[in-house]
Amino acid sequence: MKIKVCGNTDLGQLEEMASMPIDYTGFVFYDSSPRAVLEKLDPADVRNLKVKKVGVFVNESVAEIVRKVELYGLDLVQLHGDETPTFCNQVSDHVNVIKAFRVIENNADIDWMVKEYAEVCDYYLFDKGSRGVYGGTGEKFDWNILTNAKINKPFFLSGGIDIGDVEELQSFSHPFFYGIDVNTKFETSPGMKDTEKIKKFMQELQSK
Repeated sequence: MKIKVCGNTDLGQLEEMASMPIDYTGFVFYDSSPRAVLEKLDPADVRNLKVKKVGVFVNESVAEIVRKVELYGLDLVQLHGDETPTFCNQVSDHVNVIKAFRVIENNADIDWMVKEYAEVCDYYLFDKGSRGVYGGTGEKFDWNILTNAKINKPFFLSGGIDIGDVEELQSFSHPFFYGIDVNTKFETSPGMKDTEKIKKFMQELQSK
C-alpha cells in the first residue's frame, strides 16, 4: 500500500518526511486552497526533495501545469477539477497523471465516472466531494462502492483517512487498490503536518 501525504507547505516537515517510508508528497497549486504552496515554498527547495512529488491542480491550463512541473520538479500531477479526458490526455504527454474523482453520493456510479479516462491517465484517486466545491471535504465516503467497480487502473483512496482507519484500510480489497492519500486528519493547521502522528500511523499500517 503506497502512502501519499498531501497539502504540504513547510520545508522542514518535508525534509523530515523524506526520511520516512512515504512514497509521495503532494503540493497544492490551487490559489483558493489554504494549502496552496505558492509564496510558501521555494521551487528549488521542492525540486531537491528526495521523494516523489505530486502537484495538485484544479482546472489549470496545460501550459501552466507543464511550467510548474518543470519549475518544481514534479513527478506526477493530480487533476482535481473538471478536466476532460482530452485534457488529461494532453497533460499525460508531458507527465504521469492522477485523475481525481469527487464522490458526492454513496450510491455514485463509479464505472460511469471513470469509463472515458481509462486510456488517458495513469492513476485514479477517489475523494469525498461536495457539489460546487473543488478539493476534498476531509470526510470519508463509503469505500464499499468501489469494491465491485470495474476499475482497471491503480487508484488511491482519499478523504478523511485518520489513524483510526488502519484496520478498515487493511481489510479493504480491490485488485487495483494502490495506495492512500492523507491530509487534513494529520494536520495541526492547514498545510502543517503532525509528523509524529504520521509516523505512528505508518507504524500501525506496517504492523498489521
